[in-house]
Amino acid sequence: MMSNRKLAVWLPVIIAFSVALGIFVGNYYLNLSKGKRAQASYYGGGNKINAVLDIINRQYVDTVNMGKLIEGTIPKIFSELDPHSVYIPAEDVAIANEDLEGSFSGIGVSFNMQTDTILVISVISQGPAEKAGLLPFDRIITINDSIFAGQQISQAKIMRTLRGEKNSTVKLGVRRGGNEDLIYFDVTRGDVPVHSVDVSYAVSDEIGYIKLSKFGRTTYNEFITAIAKLKQEGCNSFILDLRGNTGGYMDAAINMINEFMPEGRLIVYTEGKSFPRSDVYANGTGTCKEDAIVLLTDESSASASEIFAGAIQDNDRGLIIGRRTYGKGLVQTPISLNDGSEIRLTIARYYTPSGRSIQKEYELGKGDDYDLDIYNRYMHGEFDTADSIKLDENMQYETVGGRTVYGGGGIMPDIFIPRDTSGVTSYYTSVINTGTLYQYALEYSDKNRQMFSAFNHWNELYDYLKSQPLLNDFIHYAANKGIKRRPNLIAISGSLIERQLQAYIVRNFFDEEGFYPIFLKDDVTLQRAVKVLKEGKSLSTTQFIKQSVENGNLQSQAGAAKRYGLSKERIFTDLVVRTLS
Repeated sequence: MMSNRKLAVWLPVIIAFSVALGIFVGNYYLNLSKGKRAQASYYGGGNKINAVLDIINRQYVDTVNMGKLIEGTIPKIFSELDPHSVYIPAEDVAIANEDLEGSFSGIGVSFNMQTDTILVISVISQGPAEKAGLLPFDRIITINDSIFAGQQISQAKIMRTLRGEKNSTVKLGVRRGGNEDLIYFDVTRGDVPVHSVDVSYAVSDEIGYIKLSKFGRTTYNEFITAIAKLKQEGCNSFILDLRGNTGGYMDAAINMINEFMPEGRLIVYTEGKSFPRSDVYANGTGTCKEDAIVLLTDESSASASEIFAGAIQDNDRGLIIGRRTYGKGLVQTPISLNDGSEIRLTIARYYTPSGRSIQKEYELGKGDDYDLDIYNRYMHGEFDTADSIKLDENMQYETVGGRTVYGGGGIMPDIFIPRDTSGVTSYYTSVINTGTLYQYALEYSDKNRQMFSAFNHWNELYDYLKSQPLLNDFIHYAANKGIKRRPNLIAISGSLIERQLQAYIVRNFFDEEGFYPIFLKDDVTLQRAVKVLKEGKSLSTTQFIKQSVENGNLQSQAGAAKRYGLSKERIFTDLVVRTLS
């Protein structure tokens, strides 16, 4: 009986404990199962990159700087795309964009490191530095009370220090002339213009030359100003130098091309996976539609430069002279991120009017191989002979006049000009690569700055320099710098060295206006362009139509309209009738 009574007392407790234990065990395995399912979900599907970063942040054994990890990861992602899609960290966005924006915030000087001292070469007229009182050939010793002389500081760091937010102030300690005591200037930073038309001048009777370094925000307005000036001087033919122009904003190039095209002419079209084909046509408002044009290109002419060259060539509007262009036919769009960083993502390809893509071949994730293309061209002899260039016969296209052009990697010029090696010797290479030639020009300018500043025009200074023993003086200077005299090589390179010395010295007092006419005096590509224009061999569109009909290449207006493919046949027919009347 006692045993039964004990069982009766403990039985409910045992049952309750068993139920509780069952609930606990069940919940444990249920939570364990949920955890596994959550973990499976965590590792699979969705945004894997975010998931991985979150796992590292929450579970990694040590504390990780996640911001630094992300900043290091994003560029690696972009390195697996095409060579022109890039990520720009927030601190670099302003510098990356300012070259094309037409201005930046700074003090308005150009400078060079003379040995270990910042030497002001020129001061921008009406800029912050000029207003504060700085002069050419001042030496900047301190910036914001920190010594910058004798420190072997990079020009990039100096540039970052001198630039800054608009209306902020930078304190400069300057040594002027032979005075040992510093003069102090408080310079309020302001907008400093960045020009993309380096120079424009009449290179011959009725022929204007325009050097264009990039396609930026202000390029079109600068270009129109240059054209107006040259036309006022009597120019009706133009040479546009795109050598070394790596591109920029496509709309700037389009607006400039429009100046040379009759209404309805196709300029360029773009197309991408998420961007349907978009065509751009000339609107007929251009001011140079009847003026002859020649473009100069080389292996560094890229992107917007190639849009320009392709439109001119495919429309038989003018001639391309020089060497094959770079071969960039991809369109990037800038996309700003929340932290101020930016990506430039390739969204489309652009095509010339004949339908050719001029983008050279590339493989995703192999940017290093892509970057070696120019070097490989050089080693293959492409800069020296057109025969070394292998054109893809499967990528033949026709210009509006029936000429054959090729896609698949840059714009081939109509007239090939090899690189000019006349005067180039190992002695010349030494004085250029060591910076000795440029350093001499700086010191010579500094020593004679008072006298040279009195000249009113660059031609006056140039005439004076031609009467001076610059070459002999330079040879002695170079020898003191450790570059051995080589009489035989100097005899070959002497004229080239002397002309460049004259050009750099004149530039220190008259900027690009004086530099380019001297520097390009014997430029073979420019000389060929002048010859072509004087002989009337660079034809405007209307001239080309007339010549094509007269030569029997275009049999009828209807056939011409079909070949030219204008969007407005009536406009084209009117053009042909007017040309042939």
